[in-house]
Amino acid sequence: MLAQKPADLWRLLPAAVTMAARGVGLLTRLPLCSQRRSRVPHSISRHLSCPGTRVASVGSEEQPSGGAETGTEDKTLQKKFSEVQKERREQAQRTVLIHCPNNINEKKFLKYLSQHGSISNHFFYESFGLYAVVEFCQKDSINSLQNGTHTPTQSTEAAIPFKSRFLNLKLKNPSNQVSGQSFVQADSQSPPSSKKLFELLSYAESIDAQLTALLKAFQLTEENVRLRHLTCSLIEDIAAAYFPSCVVWPFGSSVNTFGKLGCDLDMFLDLDETGNLSDHKNTGNFLMEFQVKNVPSERVATQKILSVIGECLDNFGPGCVGVQKILNARCPLVRFSHQGSGFQCDLTANNSIALKSSELLYIYGSLDSRRRSPPILPTLDSLKSMADAEDRCILEGNNCTFIQDINKIKPSGNTETLELLLKEFFEYFGNFAFNKNSINIRQGREQNKPDSSPLYIQNPFETSLNISKNVSQNQLQKFVELARDSAWILEQEKKDQPSSSSHPWGLAALLLPPGAGQTSLSRKKKKKPMSEKVKGLLASIKSNSPDRSTDASGKRAVSTQA
Repeated sequence: MLAQKPADLWRLLPAAVTMAARGVGLLTRLPLCSQRRSRVPHSISRHLSCPGTRVASVGSEEQPSGGAETGTEDKTLQKKFSEVQKERREQAQRTVLIHCPNNINEKKFLKYLSQHGSISNHFFYESFGLYAVVEFCQKDSINSLQNGTHTPTQSTEAAIPFKSRFLNLKLKNPSNQVSGQSFVQADSQSPPSSKKLFELLSYAESIDAQLTALLKAFQLTEENVRLRHLTCSLIEDIAAAYFPSCVVWPFGSSVNTFGKLGCDLDMFLDLDETGNLSDHKNTGNFLMEFQVKNVPSERVATQKILSVIGECLDNFGPGCVGVQKILNARCPLVRFSHQGSGFQCDLTANNSIALKSSELLYIYGSLDSRRRSPPILPTLDSLKSMADAEDRCILEGNNCTFIQDINKIKPSGNTETLELLLKEFFEYFGNFAFNKNSINIRQGREQNKPDSSPLYIQNPFETSLNISKNVSQNQLQKFVELARDSAWILEQEKKDQPSSSSHPWGLAALLLPPGAGQTSLSRKKKKKPMSEKVKGLLASIKSNSPDRSTDASGKRAVSTQA
């Protein structure tokens, strides 16, 4: 049983539930943290090819290929995290976001835009209205389009001049060349409803198939990934007014392969790129004074930078609403809603370790679609031992070195099923001694807990920090109870469940609504309905439905990210 093999389990922990059952992780992100809610765009893609441009396959970045049954499937060459990020950024720089009227004629719309250059890709989605994401083959096409746009005159509207790639298409009359009967479909890209999800899971042939179906239903789509990188690029345009050549990178669930539809967009304002522009920056006798102003500490500098960017977003940022400057947090940030994309955004600076953590999870998520013993995932220390000189990375005095080339990591020979992994994951954590033990991801083992926090997971890079510090005892207890109930329910399931059965089984049995289905272990012991243990999972599903989306003010629940 898993509880008898702790050294192997700790190889799973960098991504918690998703390492044991990736689909479940995408659905719940564990009950250890409350679900952050955002408006989920609905989109449908329309791909147009142009010479020299490769259109990425759907979900190619977020969900690497690979079978779910074994760890020995053929591996295709995988790109480094940094390579994927740079390609996505370049792609976003050739893209515009257009707010369209509802009666848009797609064919005429594209024909009109093609006057400015060939289009490589486009799709429509619904957020606060109908929007189009249009990627040109050449970056110069955007300049051509911007030069032909209308700027409000002071006599009719007060305008703050900013040359944005966020455009608004207004039809002057019904006979306009891009108007007419709508041919644009707005198919939903949100996760399935609770009813649809139960049907999807109940009619699957196995628990492995259920997990795969769950993953497909909740994973980020290609269009959603493109929109996230475009949003970062639009914010980068604004920040560049103060910091030329800065870069705004997405990090966290948007890029680490564990994101689900509806997750927030975390952004990192990277000013190091500015300092790396010149190969001769240490030569010459002159310093440009406007580039340097001394402050007491790097933290103060970060706070001042974000304060300025926050004011700029609030006053000048197209579509940026509900701006909050949270500068006294351990990691200062600016929080806002981006109406065009529908994303809730957190912008930080001087946070390179967070981006490095995203790269580590990207590697873990790309190695294998399961996690287990024999070791499926290498520990962070073993990844460090494989690193070359070019992989060496020291950030803020912390050793963040690990191998970056996924293709150099030997695949696991493990052949255990997702069903077994899921069952033993629940069993192990349902009986874990959280009161005295902590989790060491670097070394792949448990160790004595250094303080009284209910849950202690050592930060793999800043090893003196607990990345789960804000998890309460009540939240942890709910997770333990849910894990025990889930392990008990799965143990009672018939091994040969008919695929045509309408009775909820497997994952569906774990998500039954209040008062329905099997009796749980907790109910047998405490005479409590199982619904109290699974309502968090159902709430997670409902949080992605349109009627639970955030409003235009950008107000939402704040969660603790473990």
